[in-house]
Amino acid sequence: MNSANLTHLIYTSVASPQLDASDLKQILQVARSNNSQSSVTGMLLYISNSFFQILEGDEATLIDLFKIISADPRHVNVTMIIQEPIAERAFGDWTMGFSEVAPSELEEVEGLSDFFQKGDSLTNLQPGRAKKLLSAFAKGRWRARLDGAAK
Repeated sequence: MNSANLTHLIYTSVASPQLDASDLKQILQVARSNNSQSSVTGMLLYISNSFFQILEGDEATLIDLFKIISADPRHVNVTMIIQEPIAERAFGDWTMGFSEVAPSELEEVEGLSDFFQKGDSLTNLQPGRAKKLLSAFAKGRWRARLDGAAK
């Protein structure tokens, strides 16, 4: 892949009320298979019925993938927070890492504590705060807990 096209796309969404554990498992299985074929890497957090996902790969591939993700009825309020070029992947070892994280754990991340104390939804997360969450993961916070994500 041309590194000039390497991009990350970060979005949030709210799980549909009918989403259950089997749906999450299916989402991960399909994502890991498709991402492997498309050279997409990243991670998915599930926090209080909200999703926070980081996707890394070719810009055109991510744009097409985001259209598919946005149309999935298993979540609503799909909100792209960041789409920008990156020099290297932060999650290059994972086709799709997954972790369920408690809001109280996110309060420990500098720059996010007041956000979660106010009870805000992840769909209200601004780009600067999203980057703080991304940075916390890139530096190793919770990475050991990521479920079955290795390439």
